[in-house]
Amino acid sequence: MSDQHEPLAGDLLVILRHAPHGSSWLREGLDVALVAAAFGTDVSLLFMGEGVTALVEGQASGALGQKGTAPTLEMLEMYDIETLWVEAEALTRFGLTADELMLAPRALEAGAIAEAVQNHPRVLTF
Repeated sequence: MSDQHEPLAGDLLVILRHAPHGSSWLREGLDVALVAAAFGTDVSLLFMGEGVTALVEGQASGALGQKGTAPTLEMLEMYDIETLWVEAEALTRFGLTADELMLAPRALEAGAIAEAVQNHPRVLTF
């Protein structure tokens, strides 16, 4: 039996904090997650702040034809990215429920988010 604390999941935690439209931050974060997973890295995703809006079902393209992120999010399982978290406070702030999300992330409170960040050896924020 080991006394060491096991990480929550994964080698890399990618934190997505931007809305799906208006900038390329969310798309770039998802691209990094997919590339890392393609090279065998165990990736966890955490949607925080405006990033939770990327999970809303039925998104259309943005201004000037900016593509939605739904097709990319649908590929996560194919890349074995199965650890998905969402900031519980952000869900409340945006008036969202789990039923309105296209994926089934686990909602984390602030304390669990801090633990997740602390337990991943590499964290990238987009």
